[in-house]
Amino acid sequence: MTTASPDPNDAAIPSSRYRSVFATGLFAGRRIWVTGGGSGIGRAVAHELAALGANVVISGRSADKLERVAAEIREDGGQCAWRAFDIRDDEAVKTNVADVVASEGVVHGLVNNAGGQFPAPMMAISKRGFEAVVANNLTGGFLMMRELFLQSFQQHGGAIVNMTADFRNGMPGMAHSGAARAGMSNLTMTASFEWASSGVRVNAVAPGWIASSGMDTYGGAMKAMIPKLKRHVPLRRLGLEAEVSAAIVFLLSPAASFITGVTLQIDGGASLGSPLFPSVDHDRSVPFDGFHRAVTPEVLQQDKPDAA
Repeated sequence: MTTASPDPNDAAIPSSRYRSVFATGLFAGRRIWVTGGGSGIGRAVAHELAALGANVVISGRSADKLERVAAEIREDGGQCAWRAFDIRDDEAVKTNVADVVASEGVVHGLVNNAGGQFPAPMMAISKRGFEAVVANNLTGGFLMMRELFLQSFQQHGGAIVNMTADFRNGMPGMAHSGAARAGMSNLTMTASFEWASSGVRVNAVAPGWIASSGMDTYGGAMKAMIPKLKRHVPLRRLGLEAEVSAAIVFLLSPAASFITGVTLQIDGGASLGSPLFPSVDHDRSVPFDGFHRAVTPEVLQQDKPDAA
């Protein structure tokens, strides 16, 4: 696990650049949009793509976060533009996509990373709360996909990677998010079929428990549980942001040119197995720690023996 400054947006110049396994210049001349690029997995993806030569566009609701990440990328020698808006706002999505295409040029890829949820038993979720989470994790992603298809991909082709989550055994405690994520996986399949004739590939990733800044947004029982999660992962650790980013970069790359309509599970096997056959404790899984600016979530720093 990487340890660094407790501020995940620390813009100090690092001692090294992103340690990607992919070829330098892989995305040279390509423009790729990353939603939710101001923190967490989106921030890592934006850094890796920029390190591989992409002209990155990051978006989110917080201008301050986006500015900090854009500054980091530029300090590392990459190119990054940013737009602050809410992907749930249909008109804002249309306007910002149009502005980027007009001012920056053709967009070749989209990483639909933005989202969010809150823990709650299903019986306690209000209609408003359910709809807000679905809008964050499904509707907003649909709007970004549709507009970038209409305004760029339909004419020029492209690749889309959508963010889902580990929902294949349901999501007890987060029914709203599970429903939205499953919907995004199905939307991925539909889009991959309908848009194939335009040269557009559409895939998704389904991360499990990833040591990312989003973990620090939870409180109460959820916060207490996070340091113990690795006990329920056959690989006996949490995933790193760089391990999700690498999968996303591969799906965007020419090497994945015959892969479309799939949802790739990235959960260390946590959704597999049975209590009848418990997994075994070990320390054999070696993480890929590629993101030079990654920061251990504070919730995992509080209990080092249980941290991934």
